[in-house]
Amino acid sequence: MSTETAGPAGTPSRPDRRLRTVLLVWAAFLAAADLAVKTAAEALLSGGTVIDLGVVNFRLLYNPGVAFSLGAALPDWVIIAATGLIIAAMTWYVLTSAPTTTWLSRAGAGMLLGGAAGNFIDRLDGRGVVDYLHTGWFPTFNLADVFVTTGVAVFILGTLLRARTPAEG
Repeated sequence: MSTETAGPAGTPSRPDRRLRTVLLVWAAFLAAADLAVKTAAEALLSGGTVIDLGVVNFRLLYNPGVAFSLGAALPDWVIIAATGLIIAAMTWYVLTSAPTTTWLSRAGAGMLLGGAAGNFIDRLDGRGVVDYLHTGWFPTFNLADVFVTTGVAVFILGTLLRARTPAEG
């Protein structure tokens, strides 16, 4: 945690700005990785190609809804506006709380934001989110979904571990 809480006129201190910048760069890197993998999946799997690896296979699907295709019947602009507002609120919370959270929580928050941003950007073309990982027993998903799910778990773990440590003084 930073010993400086604010610079002149209430602006964040240099260490706080650095934390926030690293968090945003981490999220942007993960979003870019997700979008690159989706581009490759579309190129390799278009035309109905399926790559079967046993437990998991690769097949191209487009999800117009949100998690588990919920809201698929809603107009695109509703899904885009709602997810955009949620991502903006999450980003605000993550950036304002970053100086007081653990490195583990920040890593998880970056994964969450990166995955959410990857799926949000992917959705903007109106086709829906590119999904390509298929198990047969779970809805088809993508790398961004893995980032979001893992990010939430890591964020919570970091928060719980912090709560177990003695108060800093």
